[in-house]
Amino acid sequence: MKNRKSTEEVALGIRRRVFEHAMRNNGGYLSQACSAAEQLAWLYNEELKLGEPTLPMIPKPFAGVPSASNPNYHTGAGYNGPFEPQFDRLFIAPAHYALVAYATLIEVERMAPEGLEMFNKDGSSVEMIGAEHSPGMEVHNGTLGIGLSTAAGLAFGRRLRGDAGRTWVFMSDGEVQEGQTWEAVQACAHHGIDTVYAIMDVNNQQCDGAMSSVMEVGDIRTKFQNFGATCVDVDGHDLDAIRDAVREPHAGKPLIILAHTNPFHTMTILQERFPRLHYVRFKSEEERARFNVSIAADLRVDPIDYSH
Repeated sequence: MKNRKSTEEVALGIRRRVFEHAMRNNGGYLSQACSAAEQLAWLYNEELKLGEPTLPMIPKPFAGVPSASNPNYHTGAGYNGPFEPQFDRLFIAPAHYALVAYATLIEVERMAPEGLEMFNKDGSSVEMIGAEHSPGMEVHNGTLGIGLSTAAGLAFGRRLRGDAGRTWVFMSDGEVQEGQTWEAVQACAHHGIDTVYAIMDVNNQQCDGAMSSVMEVGDIRTKFQNFGATCVDVDGHDLDAIRDAVREPHAGKPLIILAHTNPFHTMTILQERFPRLHYVRFKSEEERARFNVSIAADLRVDPIDYSH
């Protein structure tokens, strides 16, 4: 499906929606919107080959866990279109980016704005930490680091079936602290699977603070190359650089795009919270008001009326 907005407009819209949500709910995943908006906007608005959504624009309630006796169960993958050989598939590996992913679906007209109002509500499928039934999600990536392995296995199966579509992963840099990530790259290289593509939000932040304070990871580009991937470094806020990176030749190897980003990009006041940026909950009404005015100015919108 074709979206009428430019990718730059989609990225700005993502940030505005996440900002509004955070103001109205006294907190949210703001820094993830700062760092990842261009990447997700580019994927959905330009790069991914997807069919029309197969699920309602307003998400269904949680329908229970999968079982032979539960015909109402569904994954959230229908927002990315049908499972057909010619189409791409996407896994959102860091499930805590769900708020940003939902905002993206709205901006590219794959989900209704009402969906975001269901975020983290009892009985809703629009989970705070994206689950397999959440909009745009296909599997549960709750254990950080399994997304690339999931993609590798699916891509191998798709090759056996003769599918033409690619298998994409949106990743976060904390996943390089997990051994399973490296096993997945090595398996792709061993089996010559070059239909796996990943773009990683390298914002040097994770749940417990700055990456370097949790575990030093060194030169991850060289590591990916040594494990058999083709790996490209880009400025994750430069859409032209991302567009060029995806064209990097990588016959017989997975392609990993390392998108280096700023976790305060377009919301400069977040620097006050550095390095604890994972989830920003306001400490006082005074702070909430200051953030509201500052971020609204950065995003060129009016401050949010969150009084009701």
